[in-house]
Parts: sequence; structure tokens; C-alpha cells
Amino acid sequence: MILREARQSLLHQKAGGRRVASIGFASASIKRKHFWKKLRNIGLALAGVWIGISLLGIILNGIGVTGIILAAITAVIAVGVLGKYPKLKIPQRSDLSAGDQDVRRLVGRTELWLESQRPALPPPAVKLVDHIGLQLDALAIQLEHVDQNHPQATEVRKLVGEHLPDLIENYRQIPEHLRYEDRGGSTPGNQFIESLSTISTEIDSVTRQLASGAIDNLAIKTRYLDYKYGAGPEGEGA
Repeated sequence: MILREARQSLLHQKAGGRRVASIGFASASIKRKHFWKKLRNIGLALAGVWIGISLLGIILNGIGVTGIILAAITAVIAVGVLGKYPKLKIPQRSDLSAGDQDVRRLVGRTELWLESQRPALPPPAVKLVDHIGLQLDALAIQLEHVDQNHPQATEVRKLVGEHLPDLIENYRQIPEHLRYEDRGGSTPGNQFIESLSTISTEIDSVTRQLASGAIDNLAIKTRYLDYKYGAGPEGEGA
């Protein structure tokens, strides 16, 4: 019964207490680590209860049915509390704009923050945010080998930690009935979608720039292998 309670509680809390699908691998990884930390805490608590009743049984020469029931209740309470707390901490807007934080960690934190913003966004924006989540995953891979002081890393911090959150925050400050009011041939809602698309395009551009060296190296290697082992002058095909 105790293990079943633990499993149900942890499955409910696996996404940090919210049933929101992850928009990318980085945010999913943060949630997964949080889940396993909770599981570890529950395991330690159950082990502590078991050791405690064992020692008590040795000292008192048995704890009786009442002791077993109290131990079971204690274990169930521990599972319920530790399965719910600590909750996954969702980054605040101010947490994303810290200019000196690890840019790879910033990507995951931004994904988590974006997930928390989705309920307040219109459907077209939600689709774009989900797409941006996938783009951030690709960007994070390229950032693994980039120095934190590299100009591109600084650009990513501004793009992902400032421009993107600022855009969403500005949109959310507009009253609902004004978001679709025509202003000079456009609406705040349309402008918001266009700006999100622009950021998405820029994230893709930065990712391509960072990956250009690897792409060029692969092309050179491919030409060499084709020359060496293919149908070239010195290849085996010749």
C-alpha cells in the first residue's frame, strides 16, 4: 500500500505539480531530476521509518500491532508530504535576465518559464512557443562547446533571457479586449505573433552560425573519404 501511494503521488508530481507537457528536452530534464530527487527523499524516509521501528522493536522487545500501525501511518504521511514537496521551482522573469549565468542552464530555465506562460497565450502563440522550445534544444546542443564569454553566448543571453521574456510580458500586460483592436492596420495580437516569429527565426540563425564549423568540417571529411575510398583518382573504386 505504501509503495502504491508513493507511486501515485510521484506520478502526479512528476511535472512539478502541474500537468503541463514539456516543450523541450532541457525543461524535461530539469523536471526529471526533480522527480528523482523526490523519489530519493521518499526512499530515505521509508528507510528511516523501517530502521526506527526495528530499533524500537529491539529495545522494547517488540512493538506490537499498535506500533506497526503507527509506523505505517508515519510512512504514508512521509510519502504524501515528500511526494508533494518541495515543488518544482518555476523561474521568475527576473531569474532569466541575470547576465552572468551559464547560458546552457539559461536555456532550460527559459523553457520552464515559457511552459508556465502558455495558458495565458493565444493558440497561435502557443504553437510558436512549442516550436521555440524545440529550437532551444538544438541551440543548447551547440552551446555545449561555446565559451561563456563568447560573443554568441552573450547574444543568446540577450535573445533568450531578455528579448523573448520581455515580449511575452509586454503582451500579457495588454487587456484582453485591446489585444485585437485595430491600430494602424494591425493589432497587438498580430504584432505579438510576428515578433515571436522573428525571435524564432533569430534563434534558428544563431544555431546555424554556431553549427557552421561542424557542418564545414563534415563536408571536408566527406570529400576526403570520397576521394580516398570512393571513385576518385586514389579511391578503391579506381
